[in-house]
Amino acid sequence: MADFVVIENHAEQIKSDIEKALMRAAEIIGGKCEKYAKQNLRRNGSIQTSRLFNSITHDTKKEGGDIVATIGTNVEYSPYVELGHHQEPGRYVPALGKRLVADWVAPKPYLRPALEDHILEYQKIINQEMRNG
Repeated sequence: MADFVVIENHAEQIKSDIEKALMRAAEIIGGKCEKYAKQNLRRNGSIQTSRLFNSITHDTKKEGGDIVATIGTNVEYSPYVELGHHQEPGRYVPALGKRLVADWVAPKPYLRPALEDHILEYQKIINQEMRNG
């Protein structure tokens, strides 16, 4: 009886399993990052109308060969909260019901810390999902 070797290629299945694991990880991370961003808004006192708070969402998708989790908001003033901004002292703002006093409003970051402060946790999630297959 002759000896023989059978070579099987499972590369496509392995690639598919890895993509599924990374999609699961990205979805979990996106949800956690969204939660942390909302916690940061509460913590730094940036909630006045809940509009910004309620608008924060996440989305997970595959773009080309990349798996992308996006966390953010479409509220037009969100960059001003995150990054700070200049304003015109003395100008009346009806939405606030008051006149502006300071010429600079300090940033109250909520998105960046939601990502940066939890990097190790997110790495663990990716590792766990890769082990789970």
